[in-house]
Amino acid sequence: MAITLYRRRKFFNALGLAMSAASMGLGLAALLWILWTLFWNGLSAFNVDFFVLSTPAPGTEDGGLANAIVGSLMMVGAATFVSTPIGILAGIYLAEFGARSKFAAATRFVTDIMLSAPSIVIGLFVYAVAVATVRHFSGWAGSLALSLIAIPVVVRTTENMLALVPASLREAAFALGAPRWKVSLAVTLRAVRGGVLTGVLLAVARIIGETAPLLFTALNNQFFSADMGRPMANLPVVIYNFAMSPYENWQKLAWGGAALIALVVLGINVLARVVFRDRVRA
Repeated sequence: MAITLYRRRKFFNALGLAMSAASMGLGLAALLWILWTLFWNGLSAFNVDFFVLSTPAPGTEDGGLANAIVGSLMMVGAATFVSTPIGILAGIYLAEFGARSKFAAATRFVTDIMLSAPSIVIGLFVYAVAVATVRHFSGWAGSLALSLIAIPVVVRTTENMLALVPASLREAAFALGAPRWKVSLAVTLRAVRGGVLTGVLLAVARIIGETAPLLFTALNNQFFSADMGRPMANLPVVIYNFAMSPYENWQKLAWGGAALIALVVLGINVLARVVFRDRVRA
């Protein structure tokens, strides 16, 4: 009886492992297929003109995505500059000061909703607040929409990382006479700075490819412009427009833009998961 039960358990264990391995292989195969198709079609568009010329007019052969690349960098940079301090400070409050308050519970609830909310909903909200009221699209409105997407990621990451800090570390700082705000900033936050920076990088990776919010806020601009107060070109919207066009040159640039975003996101994820993880272990 015991031998039969052992064999039965061993069989189901092997079956479970086989199904898990098959599922992992299927997922990896789909991912590799997507990446292969993306890079096979996109890397061929990389040349000097791709990075120095602006988007071409319909029917022309020359052109690049310089204006879209600069526009995306400016909007993502502004969104990161806004969302990072707000998200970190909010995470510190939730973990260190208001862990059990009703306000903290409401903040966590709203943060969870923002994390799961479709980005197009956030884009429509910013359109109603920052675009329809002034009656023109702008890069600042796009940065605001991206900030609203990035802030919840930074808040949740910061709170979760601070929750891992042992209470003995805080108690030791309090015993030395340090005020609570200094313990939070100079002791607990410093102890998990690698994890917090990882959360910031993952938030950047999240917003860098968002298209829907920018369609309602920054829109697009065929010409090179560094004026954040006006419609601004950006990679996601340009990729969307060019991929739907009948022009072969535009479609090639769309593949190149998609490959560029994929490379940036992969690089950010590798940096977040390898470099900062090794620093925390050290």
